[in-house]
Amino acid sequence: MTTQALRAPALTVNGELTAIGAVSVHTTVLDWLRDRGLTGAKEGCAEGECGACSVLVARPGTDSQTEWTAVNACLLPVASLDGQEVITSEGLGTPADLHPVQQEMAVRGGSQCGFCTPGFICSMAAEYYRPGRACGEGDHEHGANGFDLHALSGNLCRCTGYRPIRDAAYALDMPADNDALAVRRDTPPPAPAPTGMVSAEGEFVRPASLDQALAMLGDRDDAVVVAGSTDLGVQVNIFGDRPPLTIAIDRLDELREFSFGGEEVRIGAALTLTEIERRLAGRIPLLDQLFPQFASRLIRNGATIGGNLGTGSPIGDTPPALLALDAELVLASGRGERQVPLAEYFTGYRQTVKAPDELIRTIVIPLPLAPMSAFHKIAKRRFDDISSVAIGYAVDVADGIVRDAKIGLGGVAATPLRARETEAALIGRPWTEETVRTVAAVMAAEGTPMDDHRASSSYRSAMLGQSLLRFYFQGVGA
Repeated sequence: MTTQALRAPALTVNGELTAIGAVSVHTTVLDWLRDRGLTGAKEGCAEGECGACSVLVARPGTDSQTEWTAVNACLLPVASLDGQEVITSEGLGTPADLHPVQQEMAVRGGSQCGFCTPGFICSMAAEYYRPGRACGEGDHEHGANGFDLHALSGNLCRCTGYRPIRDAAYALDMPADNDALAVRRDTPPPAPAPTGMVSAEGEFVRPASLDQALAMLGDRDDAVVVAGSTDLGVQVNIFGDRPPLTIAIDRLDELREFSFGGEEVRIGAALTLTEIERRLAGRIPLLDQLFPQFASRLIRNGATIGGNLGTGSPIGDTPPALLALDAELVLASGRGERQVPLAEYFTGYRQTVKAPDELIRTIVIPLPLAPMSAFHKIAKRRFDDISSVAIGYAVDVADGIVRDAKIGLGGVAATPLRARETEAALIGRPWTEETVRTVAAVMAAEGTPMDDHRASSSYRSAMLGQSLLRFYFQGVGA
């Protein structure tokens, strides 16, 4: 083994400590649970798009010591939950004593075939227990009980219809004072356990420190790092990938820093998007626009910026926004650390300057922020979809003149890129409709867009020009 396992891997499921046992290191949490008779969670897509597999995991909270976090059990390897605490739909209530979420779903007709219901219930329970949920006036996406419908954005129903499910969510009261899972929030979640598992398909290791992780990366060129497993899980499930060595880095303290102030914002590469969103609390408006459009809450509860950038994908959602924010990356290896501008990070299709023995440690965003910003995502669905084109804007206008402009693009080339010609055409010119209409033609010619099943090259080019016009007419940040 790459590292020595100090204990037999196990996790607590519905209050009962259960050994993981002799399973493949690539066995998902979903398959492991179902093999043990907990069949409420289902496999609907194996890609994290339907939510039928949703379960709750005890994670460190931003507003409480523990937060019950809904995740896709179909994506996570069970080895990654060694030492952790999990609640399934079966652990929330029983037929004789339904949980409040189950009760509301039942009496309001929120279930027909029942295939997707347990997943809905787990996602709904996560929002039910969310610290900070408070009663108010409500709007089209929030109930008067403070329930955020985006909590269910990763759950699909094919027969019931969403109105009764929404009605059930909006009918929920606050947890009772003696609710065991509500009380559990006041104590810390289990600390991550150093893990070492071996099977015929490879090894899974959770190192105790960043130094250990980097040493393993330096020793093994076949190692793959995993945080939220929202990308690797799809590769394992759909494409049959079986990495010989998987290194879990999601709970390493060194990759979970966060600071805001002075001259920069520092965001640890292993913080989840949900954690980042809550810690930023709207202080970076450009990212605040990005978060709701990045997949679903279930995915954002596991996905990390480090993972999104680490894949080198040209259609990741975070690169255009971070390029507009002029972000830099701290890359760490056993040889030391270096800081590179994100604009110089991507070198080709799914290729970057990151060496095989390096990890993304920190994302650095310089301050102050541009006063005008926006994130535009063109996709076939409003939420929970892959973008055809994504654009991030950060523009500074003073006395009616464009003083600075940074524009990040995704989906229009083999890599995410800065719209350099558009930026140059804007800077020094008056911020007027005439200028923007002229420069929109420059914007439409940026990149080398291609035809694929999501959009044609001509459509992508047209959307670039239209996006700049939309940015101007919306008066974002003005």
